[in-house]
Amino acid sequence: MSVVETPSNATGSNPTIAEQFSASPIVPEAQPPIRVDLGTGNGSTAVDPTTGSPVTAPPASTTVQPTPAAPHRPEILAGQRFTLSTTQAFVGAAVTFGAFYAAVAVPTPILVWRETHWGYASWVMIFAFAAYALGLLVALLVVGALSDYLGRRPVIVVALVVELGALLLFVFAPDVRWIILARVLQGLATGAATSAFAATLVDLSPERHPRLGVLFGGVIPAAGLATGVLLVGVAVEANDTVNSLLFGLLAVVLVLGIAVTLTTSETAHRRHGALASLIPQVSVPPAARREYVAALPVVLGGWMFFGLFIGLVPLVLRDSFGIDSSITAGLIVALAPILAVVTALLTNGTELGARRASLAGATLVLIGSVVVVIALAIDGLALLSIGAVIGGGGIGISVSGVLRAISPRTRQTQRASVYASIFTAAALGFGVPVVIAGLLAPLGLSATVIGFAALIAVVSLIGLVLQNRAAGRSVRGYLLGGPSRAVAQTSTTP
Repeated sequence: MSVVETPSNATGSNPTIAEQFSASPIVPEAQPPIRVDLGTGNGSTAVDPTTGSPVTAPPASTTVQPTPAAPHRPEILAGQRFTLSTTQAFVGAAVTFGAFYAAVAVPTPILVWRETHWGYASWVMIFAFAAYALGLLVALLVVGALSDYLGRRPVIVVALVVELGALLLFVFAPDVRWIILARVLQGLATGAATSAFAATLVDLSPERHPRLGVLFGGVIPAAGLATGVLLVGVAVEANDTVNSLLFGLLAVVLVLGIAVTLTTSETAHRRHGALASLIPQVSVPPAARREYVAALPVVLGGWMFFGLFIGLVPLVLRDSFGIDSSITAGLIVALAPILAVVTALLTNGTELGARRASLAGATLVLIGSVVVVIALAIDGLALLSIGAVIGGGGIGISVSGVLRAISPRTRQTQRASVYASIFTAAALGFGVPVVIAGLLAPLGLSATVIGFAALIAVVSLIGLVLQNRAAGRSVRGYLLGGPSRAVAQTSTTP
């Protein structure tokens, strides 16, 4: 799939179409150079946000104001109704975003339970997961950038309504066909909302903590997954009525999310190019492409690890380890996303730079995958849990580093498209390998999952190679602690 430059203002449009997307003036594209933290620990380098080329430093006599590691939120657009404070809107968007991903995790253990009570084959559950992954991927590629053109609020509200419809189908589904349809709708809604929510959180970042939006955009999906897995572990242990109440609780949160979205002022100008943005593509501006390429295997490996535990480990725990307790299974499955959230939060306020965070996280995911392989080979449940802790911790550190490296290189008008490109890689890692492994499971579930975990280790190793190349250093130099060429060439700033 080719990486293309994010389209700017369309020209030669039919006047009737242009009028539909011109409620606000077109945002000027020009911006001053930005200063990007590559995590070397030795300062930052000014780059042009359009071309990615280094910008000559000003004379020593010129006073240069320090630039924050992440961009400040834009000013709320004038002339729009505003009833929530920025802090309230930020918290509301974060909670609603988390509810989306909690709803993603909820159906999997319930499908395992219904497999027993409805009597359908195991491959049907894998097909239902594949339907979700396909919907997620299509939505990210087609409408992932739409909020950069129509605004954040319309995209989020429509996605919330579709997600509510999916939850209703889960509750009242008479058979597995309706469950699969609900999964498709859920994937479409989640894909449409993910990039819009991530961009909104950056837009609304507190003035005193400009990196908080970038951090939350990366860790909230993991927090939602962990919450969903834990909640459904308790619900399945109870009865089907509790399951329905759980979906009802999520539905209430999403309805409140609609109210929050409608009472928050728009942070993205409506502009030309909405129809062109619907063409499926991975859109990354030139200034961020090098970091995006280096981040791809890091993101893939991390979300493959999540997919392993959310999609396949519940089956392994039941069939290979004989664990019938949904609460116990939920706790083990939730270890990886919980540790991802914890490590991301703990490392956010430290001096760990973006590059070093990506490298350290990818290394931990690699180690965690190897531990999982050994655990499955020797049927070691405790070792499997340790692998989940190590790998999950690595995901939190690496995702935080990747987003901190890419976000400052992106204009406000490009945020949703760039986040859609990042989460497209996450969706591929989360969905496609799990589906393939699930289809191969009849040949031997344990062997298939071991092979999957080994593949995660290989992808993480590729991530280490590309991250070190982006830093101008070999993997051997990284392991031995040697400085990178980029460090020697980068001037130090206070």
